[in-house]
Amino acid sequence: MNSGLIHIYSGNGKGKTTAALGLALRAAGAGKKVLFSQFVKGLPYSEHNILKQIPGIDLRIFGRDCFIEKDPEPEDIEAAKNGFEHISEHLQHDKYDIIILDEINIALYFNLLSANKVINALQSRKTMAEIIITGRYPPDSLVEIADLHTEMLEHKHYYNLGVKARKGIEF
Repeated sequence: MNSGLIHIYSGNGKGKTTAALGLALRAAGAGKKVLFSQFVKGLPYSEHNILKQIPGIDLRIFGRDCFIEKDPEPEDIEAAKNGFEHISEHLQHDKYDIIILDEINIALYFNLLSANKVINALQSRKTMAEIIITGRYPPDSLVEIADLHTEMLEHKHYYNLGVKARKGIEF
């Protein structure tokens, strides 16, 4: 095997970013170097506070805020493209053991990034890093090149009962 594996955590259920965070913690605990990048998430999330303090984890934010309920603006497209350019550079060398692309599927779904460009970059990578991809709606072409695809499926959610997102639990 000449490169790390590609994991995708997708679906409409809760836990995609949480799974990626757990993997990042495990890897850092094993002395591995992690690049945890978040697309379309510019708001302050509680995990940012601790990720910045953990040796071996580099956090990069490539988004302004969560625009899911409105159309993305040119600044959102620019943030995603600049972010993926940064990631693409890291796909060409072995600075990191794990590269996490949190919510990049959402950036693809809203056409902030080209699926073909992302797939080409992943397929031509020189790094041995494990690649972790999260977010709803992964394109079939991305799932096809993945080595692991786990789909979180919502069966029941307290949001439907009117429970709002809570700090430290959902953000």
